[in-house]
Amino acid sequence: MQHPSVNEHPFELRHEIKRLNKRLDQIADTLERAEFRDILENYSSTKRRIMSNLTAGIARGLGLTLGTVVILALLAWLLSFLVQLNLPVIGDFIAELLEYIKMSQG
Repeated sequence: MQHPSVNEHPFELRHEIKRLNKRLDQIADTLERAEFRDILENYSSTKRRIMSNLTAGIARGLGLTLGTVVILALLAWLLSFLVQLNLPVIGDFIAELLEYIKMSQG
């Protein structure tokens, strides 16, 4: 797009400036809605960044631990259920596996 000379078309220049101002207002509104200022304030402060990362790390560790406990408990319940079914091959294998686990714990 070629820009007209200021001397040739002053109306076109005013129209372009209005369009650019409107676009800048839209960008400012978008940044305000995205809380860009809060993000900059939090990441410009080392202390806030450390606390934010520490809190996020603790939350992730706790979530992973609880998730692992739930999955292992469900697997143990499923294995004990399969042992009670007295399936010839699978039941014997699982019974040996559970006996091995009990021996290694105590």
